[in-house]
Amino acid sequence: MQPLKGITVVTLEHAIAAPFATRQLADMGARVIKIERPGVGDFARGYDERVRGLASHFVWTNRSKESLTLDVKHEEAQKLLMRLILEEADVVVQNLAPGAAARLGLSYEALSQLKPGIIVCDISGYGSDGPYRDKKAYDLLIQSEAGFVSVTGTPETPSKAGPSIADIAAGMYAYTNILAALMHRQQTGEGQRIDVSMLESLTEWMSYPLYYAFEGAAPPPRSGASHATIYPYGPFPAGDGKTVMLGLQNEREWKIFCDKVLLQPALASEERLSTNAKRSAQREVLAALIIEAFSTLSAEQVAQRLEQAGIANAQVNSMQEVWAHPQLKARDRWREVATPAGRIPALLPPGSWQHGAPRMDAVPALGQHTDAILGHYGYSAERIAALRADGVI
Repeated sequence: MQPLKGITVVTLEHAIAAPFATRQLADMGARVIKIERPGVGDFARGYDERVRGLASHFVWTNRSKESLTLDVKHEEAQKLLMRLILEEADVVVQNLAPGAAARLGLSYEALSQLKPGIIVCDISGYGSDGPYRDKKAYDLLIQSEAGFVSVTGTPETPSKAGPSIADIAAGMYAYTNILAALMHRQQTGEGQRIDVSMLESLTEWMSYPLYYAFEGAAPPPRSGASHATIYPYGPFPAGDGKTVMLGLQNEREWKIFCDKVLLQPALASEERLSTNAKRSAQREVLAALIIEAFSTLSAEQVAQRLEQAGIANAQVNSMQEVWAHPQLKARDRWREVATPAGRIPALLPPGSWQHGAPRMDAVPALGQHTDAILGHYGYSAERIAALRADGVI
């Protein structure tokens, strides 16, 4: 059984943070009604055309939803939206510009007067108050504000994360807070307001670098794909030009690595390499020793030695190699979902689904469910056509 079956979410959302949160609610069985601007929709629909003409971000974060187009600035649309919320919604999610939802009468303070059990989740860049409240916030900008960029990259060049990590962090905290709010309401009957900021979400994920730089200490150095403070832990070239990723965690593994992988057991007893801190300080020297030891081996041979020694290792996979990853295939993690451009593969949401498969329904076309939803409220085909002609839907 899908645990959120019977829960309805009405969401005014764009981009990644809110759509990712609500897609996960849909995975759990919730009905998610996505309010989109007529003719344009969620602006993430236009980010790219990489998935058979559809946007990669959009197909990832919007399956299993219903798309209802409403011009929420129009009085008739506002009435319909309010009716939908008051009659159907358990949860309202929004990541509009700061203050926009409140101006539409969609704040928790306003809605809870009419529906005390309502849960309202506001997602923003910086939160609902404070001096940064009205500041525009995009993923890369929050990666910068939270310090992520300052500790990521090479010594010469700071870098962002490849995925939209600030959006993803905020979406995860919105999702878990909504689940907790639903449990709270089940026990007390009370709704509540949830205020999730991208800055606070990503700053929470920055806890190790923050504490490493506690009380004015130097932050972890930027070290490319290598670990900033543990060594050897990162990518090393093999003799065939391919790269092997490996990592050591303790002194026992260091001794085994020297003996079984480098075939230089005497290295383990050298004073200059006797602790992780010393090895990290001697990165250039140790890297040269490792590269020399690997220079006569293929990446596959290096990996075999590491496996036999029980040393953690991994391939540096391309996106194409991840699509074909044997572990994901062996665990049967791929499904298919429908889209306006045909069926595409989709990863089964992480976790165990022994009591019922997650909901993995279609990615909606813009406004695909508008007529059906309005028809549910008694709107005739003629009335719907008139609203469309007036730009209300």
